[in-house]
Amino acid sequence: MTAATRPAPGPVAPAATRATGPIPMGRSSRPAMPSVVLAVIAAGALAVTGLWWKDTPTISNVGNALVSAGDILGLLAAYGFVVLVGLMARIPPLERGVGADRLARWHAMGGRYVITLVTGHVLAIIWGYSVIAHESLTHQAISLVTSYTDVLYATIAFFLLLLIAAISATAVRRRVSYETWYYVHLLTYASIALAFSHQFAQGPSFVSSLDARIAWSAMYAVVGALILWYRFITPLRMLARHRFTVAGVREEGPGVVSVYITGRDLDAMRAEPGQFFRWRFLSRELLWQSHPYSLSAMPRPDMLRITVKARGHHSGSMAHLRPGTRVIAEGPYGAFTPSLSGRRVLMIAGGVGITPIRAMFAALPRRMNDGITLIYRASHPRDVVFKNELDAIAADRNARVYYIIGSREHLGYDPLAPEELSHLIPGLQRYEAYVCGPVGMTRTAVESLRDLGIRRRHIHHEAFDF
Repeated sequence: MTAATRPAPGPVAPAATRATGPIPMGRSSRPAMPSVVLAVIAAGALAVTGLWWKDTPTISNVGNALVSAGDILGLLAAYGFVVLVGLMARIPPLERGVGADRLARWHAMGGRYVITLVTGHVLAIIWGYSVIAHESLTHQAISLVTSYTDVLYATIAFFLLLLIAAISATAVRRRVSYETWYYVHLLTYASIALAFSHQFAQGPSFVSSLDARIAWSAMYAVVGALILWYRFITPLRMLARHRFTVAGVREEGPGVVSVYITGRDLDAMRAEPGQFFRWRFLSRELLWQSHPYSLSAMPRPDMLRITVKARGHHSGSMAHLRPGTRVIAEGPYGAFTPSLSGRRVLMIAGGVGITPIRAMFAALPRRMNDGITLIYRASHPRDVVFKNELDAIAADRNARVYYIIGSREHLGYDPLAPEELSHLIPGLQRYEAYVCGPVGMTRTAVESLRDLGIRRRHIHHEAFDF
């Protein structure tokens, strides 16, 4: 382990990374937005259940019971699709109030529930109708698909969902590129479109109720409008207003580059350190993809900086961007931002997770004298980026920076274990903690901080994963 405590001033960061001063942070606590959002989702599920109950006939036999069970599972699955798409609609209040990584976790968890609901719906409906008709499951399944066009479309939608679920499984996701995962995920929209008519054609809650059809259609239309506005129209409006342009690219380390992006009235976006944008670079290689990259420096009225590690085709191509390339940006997104709570501050970064941490580190006010500590984990000295900048910021803030280099096997211990952290930083209960890095490192650090007595509301974390 190498450590630097109150290091001597290093070279000043490039002018493009400096701002006039720390961003004002008057928040003393985080909003209760996650609880509110979950309550709204739960209320919607109860309303859907009430709709099913209202139109469910008296159950007189096993076949009817199975069909009724299939109906409620199908309704809840259709509602779940709306929720999943809404969570990923990039609605600013959700992105800022809940946080992009938490929304992504909810989306992933909700996706598993929805797939389970859809599968249960399919099995219960086929089984129920086979009992009523006294036919085999296979014969009943074939009959439904060949007799009803909407059922055929819904069947195609079901298999598309199974494909999406398969490629989203952890074991598979680790072996595919972000680009493959992203494009397969777009099939979700096709699946929803294919299954929509089936809901009205066969759903007992809609066949006889115009009001239910109108309300259900309105729910889908509102979410569709949000997708259209925030994912397509808003980025184009931002491009027209701010004129994002690549100013230059700078190598920070092996496979790591910083991209400097200029524009007009960038302060009007109210971007905060720790937040990220989704960037679409209008070059031949990168035009068809947008990727999330965090700000790695204090945002300025005329310039932003992002720092990217080559981990795929898109990120690897960033080093070859030419000055003058136009950029479409969506954001700012994310709730991983610093806040003043009267407590000392601990920041833990690993790998490319240093990018938002570096921006947040510079945003902390100077009056927090001797109250700021940064731990930077890296596997090898060449993986450390921004060292001169971090040392300069630390000297200016009278902060402590610890560079912990090497794998756990090489070090012979886990530097983020509770006993190691408590030895390095006594009195951790008095700290507000910010953690960003690979999923495994983030999980370990958060668990250690909880074991050391820091309450959950004082631990803010973001994992770099897709």
